[in-house]
Amino acid sequence: MAHILILLLKILAMDNQKNQQQQSSNAVKDPDQWKTGGEPMTGAQKSYLNTLASEAGEQVEEDLTKAEASKKINELQQETGRGLNNNNEDA
Repeated sequence: MAHILILLLKILAMDNQKNQQQQSSNAVKDPDQWKTGGEPMTGAQKSYLNTLASEAGEQVEEDLTKAEASKKINELQQETGRGLNNNNEDA
């Protein structure tokens, strides 16, 4: 009986380690490394960028790539404070 419990614990530990490795591999990548980074920005990116740009009093180019839009979003979030992990209810 003890052998079965030890085996089950080992299997659970291996499964947990595998899950942690998968989560690490899904970490946020640099937009320059995205396979689809050169594609046109998405509608959601465009909408959010327009919101951030409006709050920052800036204009945004309409023909950005996904990667460029992501970088601009990060830049404008830093500038406006919107969307940052600061538990802001209006973010």
